[in-house]
Amino acid sequence: MREIIFDTETTGLDHREDRVIEIGGIELDNRFPTGRSFHVYINPQGREIHPEAQAVHGISADHLADKPHFPHICDDFLSFIEGAKLVAHNATFDINFINAEFARLGHPAVEPIRIVDTLAMAKRKHPMGPNSLDALCRRYGIDNSRRTKHGALLDAELLAEVYIELIGGKQAALGLEISLSGNNGDTDTAIMLETRPRPRALTPRLSEAEREAHAALVAGLGEKAIWNSLPGAAEQAA
Repeated sequence: MREIIFDTETTGLDHREDRVIEIGGIELDNRFPTGRSFHVYINPQGREIHPEAQAVHGISADHLADKPHFPHICDDFLSFIEGAKLVAHNATFDINFINAEFARLGHPAVEPIRIVDTLAMAKRKHPMGPNSLDALCRRYGIDNSRRTKHGALLDAELLAEVYIELIGGKQAALGLEISLSGNNGDTDTAIMLETRPRPRALTPRLSEAEREAHAALVAGLGEKAIWNSLPGAAEQAA
């Protein structure tokens, strides 16, 4: 399953009038980073940057003066996100801006079925909050010390780590599979976790000397020791 974790920065808050000035995205394949990313600054074609917005992301009009317009980067962005789920924090904001840019060029909007909103996920998992990106980084022990200003690529990188935690942490690396099943094709009614067996047993970590020392310790505890009631104690003592 291919997913794009992405973020945008904009000239303001109104997607009908304001413009996208930065896009950053990270590609995941089966919930693991592939190393592929997308990052671009965009000239807003004369649209002024609201002071409040610039205070958040620190991007100035001078910085964007020589950057490409959205029509010049659109095909590359479409190619990067093609066929993937799109994951964003407060996704409605970002998708409204992306779809507004697409509409100006006559491109179809991103279908809602492709969108995953990590803010909505976080609110369900942590209803008492807070659930900002910074707060979730603190909750999950993710280093966000570089985030002195909002930046689309950095925020996408941090969100990728947060997203993995929201869907169950690093368990994916342990070979857990999630199977969804239900009546009448309903894929949300039941969740079953299955673990894959190890192809071979782990190498014992105890040396023979350590085993002998342990046996001697247990022998000195006496017959009424709690240890002797544990499953397998007789076999270990033999």
